[in-house]
Amino acid sequence: MRIAVLAVGRVKDGPEREIIARYVDRARASGRALGFSGPDIVEFAESRATRPEDRKAEEARGFVEKLGTTRLVVLDERAASPSSEAFADMLRKWRDAGDRAASFVIGGADGLDPALRARADASLSFGAMTLPHQIVRLLIAEQIYRAMSIIAGHPYHRA
Repeated sequence: MRIAVLAVGRVKDGPEREIIARYVDRARASGRALGFSGPDIVEFAESRATRPEDRKAEEARGFVEKLGTTRLVVLDERAASPSSEAFADMLRKWRDAGDRAASFVIGGADGLDPALRARADASLSFGAMTLPHQIVRLLIAEQIYRAMSIIAGHPYHRA
Protein backbone atom coordinates (compact mmCIF):
# COMPACT_ATOMS: atom_id res chain seq x y z
CA MET A 1 0.00 0.00 0.00
CA ARG A 2 1.41 3.37 -1.03
CA ILE A 3 1.41 6.11 1.61
CA ALA A 4 1.51 9.81 0.79
CA VAL A 5 1.46 13.02 2.80
CA LEU A 6 -0.08 15.96 0.92
CA ALA A 7 0.47 19.35 2.50
CA VAL A 8 -0.13 23.01 1.80
CA GLY A 9 3.06 24.99 2.17
CA ARG A 10 6.70 24.18 1.88
CA VAL A 11 9.13 23.18 4.59
CA LYS A 12 12.30 25.22 4.10
CA ASP A 13 15.75 23.67 4.20
CA GLY A 14 16.97 23.30 7.74
CA PRO A 15 16.50 21.17 10.82
CA GLU A 16 12.75 20.63 10.31
CA ARG A 17 13.24 19.27 6.80
CA GLU A 18 16.14 17.09 7.97
CA ILE A 19 14.21 15.43 10.77
CA ILE A 20 11.15 14.90 8.56
CA ALA A 21 13.44 13.28 5.97
CA ARG A 22 14.94 11.04 8.66
CA TYR A 23 11.53 9.64 9.65
CA VAL A 24 10.42 9.34 6.02
CA ASP A 25 13.58 7.33 5.23
CA ARG A 26 13.03 5.10 8.27
CA ALA A 27 9.38 4.52 7.33
CA ARG A 28 10.33 3.65 3.74
CA ALA A 29 12.97 1.18 4.86
CA SER A 30 10.71 -0.46 7.46
CA GLY A 31 7.60 -0.47 5.32
CA ARG A 32 9.02 -2.26 2.28
CA ALA A 33 9.02 -5.68 3.90
CA LEU A 34 5.51 -5.06 5.25
CA GLY A 35 3.84 -4.23 1.94
CA PHE A 36 4.01 -0.46 2.27
CA SER A 37 5.74 2.07 0.06
CA GLY A 38 6.40 5.72 0.73
CA PRO A 39 5.59 7.93 2.42
CA ASP A 40 5.86 10.36 -0.44
CA ILE A 41 5.67 14.03 0.51
CA VAL A 42 3.72 16.24 -1.92
CA GLU A 43 3.78 20.00 -1.31
CA PHE A 44 1.15 22.41 -2.62
CA ALA A 45 1.42 26.16 -2.90
CA GLU A 46 -0.79 28.19 -0.60
CA SER A 47 -3.80 29.69 -2.32
CA ARG A 48 -3.66 33.43 -2.96
CA ALA A 49 -7.45 33.84 -2.91
CA THR A 50 -8.71 36.72 -0.78
CA ARG A 51 -11.40 34.99 1.28
CA PRO A 52 -10.58 32.04 3.59
CA GLU A 53 -13.43 29.95 2.13
CA ASP A 54 -12.05 30.48 -1.37
CA ARG A 55 -8.51 29.60 -0.24
CA LYS A 56 -9.72 26.36 1.35
CA ALA A 57 -11.75 25.44 -1.74
CA GLU A 58 -8.84 26.14 -4.08
CA GLU A 59 -6.42 24.12 -1.95
CA ALA A 60 -8.95 21.26 -1.77
CA ARG A 61 -9.19 21.19 -5.58
CA GLY A 62 -5.41 20.76 -5.71
CA PHE A 63 -5.61 17.86 -3.28
CA VAL A 64 -8.46 16.17 -5.16
CA GLU A 65 -6.54 16.39 -8.46
CA LYS A 66 -3.63 14.48 -6.86
CA LEU A 67 -5.56 11.98 -4.76
CA GLY A 68 -6.98 9.54 -7.28
CA THR A 69 -8.17 6.31 -5.67
CA THR A 70 -6.90 6.35 -2.12
CA ARG A 71 -7.95 6.15 1.46
CA LEU A 72 -8.14 9.77 2.57
CA VAL A 73 -7.11 10.83 6.07
CA VAL A 74 -7.38 14.49 6.99
CA LEU A 75 -5.38 16.02 9.81
CA ASP A 76 -7.82 18.16 11.77
CA GLU A 77 -7.45 19.50 15.31
CA ARG A 78 -11.18 18.85 15.88
CA ALA A 79 -10.81 15.12 15.22
CA ALA A 80 -10.07 12.34 17.66
CA SER A 81 -6.50 11.56 18.70
CA PRO A 82 -6.00 7.82 18.23
CA SER A 83 -3.30 5.89 20.02
CA SER A 84 -0.25 4.88 18.01
CA GLU A 85 -1.45 1.28 18.15
CA ALA A 86 -4.87 2.24 16.75
CA PHE A 87 -3.19 4.25 13.98
CA ALA A 88 -0.99 1.27 13.07
CA ASP A 89 -4.02 -1.02 13.15
CA MET A 90 -5.89 1.27 10.74
CA LEU A 91 -3.03 1.10 8.23
CA ARG A 92 -2.67 -2.66 8.70
CA LYS A 93 -6.40 -3.24 8.13
CA TRP A 94 -6.44 -1.11 4.98
CA ARG A 95 -3.37 -2.92 3.63
CA ASP A 96 -4.86 -6.32 4.44
CA ALA A 97 -8.16 -5.34 2.78
CA GLY A 98 -6.26 -4.69 -0.45
CA ASP A 99 -6.34 -0.91 -0.41
CA ARG A 100 -3.67 0.37 -2.76
CA ALA A 101 -3.02 3.79 -1.18
CA ALA A 102 -3.57 6.01 1.83
CA SER A 103 -3.09 9.78 1.71
CA PHE A 104 -2.73 12.06 4.71
CA VAL A 105 -3.77 15.65 4.00
CA ILE A 106 -2.50 18.68 5.92
CA GLY A 107 -4.38 21.87 5.15
CA GLY A 108 -3.13 25.43 4.96
CA ALA A 109 -3.39 28.21 7.51
CA ASP A 110 -7.18 28.41 7.08
CA GLY A 111 -7.73 24.69 7.54
CA LEU A 112 -9.47 22.25 5.24
CA ASP A 113 -12.47 22.70 3.01
CA PRO A 114 -15.58 21.10 4.59
CA ALA A 115 -16.24 19.08 1.40
CA LEU A 116 -12.78 17.51 1.64
CA ARG A 117 -13.29 16.69 5.32
CA ALA A 118 -16.65 15.10 4.48
CA ARG A 119 -15.00 12.91 1.82
CA ALA A 120 -12.36 11.58 4.25
CA ASP A 121 -12.23 7.95 5.32
CA ALA A 122 -10.72 9.06 8.61
CA SER A 123 -9.79 12.22 10.50
CA LEU A 124 -7.11 12.43 13.11
CA SER A 125 -5.60 14.99 15.39
CA PHE A 126 -2.37 15.45 17.26
CA GLY A 127 -4.30 17.37 19.91
CA ALA A 128 -6.70 20.28 20.18
CA MET A 129 -3.98 22.89 19.73
CA THR A 130 -3.38 24.46 16.34
CA LEU A 131 0.08 23.44 15.15
CA PRO A 132 2.26 24.77 12.32
CA HIS A 133 2.21 22.57 9.23
CA GLN A 134 5.95 21.84 9.59
CA ILE A 135 5.37 20.28 13.00
CA VAL A 136 2.31 18.36 11.81
CA ARG A 137 4.40 17.00 8.92
CA LEU A 138 7.07 15.89 11.35
CA LEU A 139 4.49 14.25 13.62
CA ILE A 140 2.77 12.34 10.80
CA ALA A 141 6.13 11.18 9.41
CA GLU A 142 7.15 9.91 12.86
CA GLN A 143 3.79 8.22 13.43
CA ILE A 144 3.96 6.48 10.05
CA TYR A 145 7.42 5.18 10.99
CA ARG A 146 6.11 4.18 14.42
CA ALA A 147 3.18 2.36 12.77
CA MET A 148 5.63 0.41 10.61
CA SER A 149 7.62 -0.57 13.71
CA ILE A 150 4.45 -1.64 15.53
CA ILE A 151 3.27 -3.74 12.58
CA ALA A 152 6.74 -5.32 12.31
CA GLY A 153 6.90 -6.01 16.05
CA HIS A 154 10.04 -3.87 16.32
CA PRO A 155 10.89 -2.55 19.80
CA TYR A 156 10.97 1.14 18.75
CA HIS A 157 7.45 1.53 20.13
CA ARG A 158 7.18 0.81 23.82
CA ALA A 159 3.57 0.55 24.86
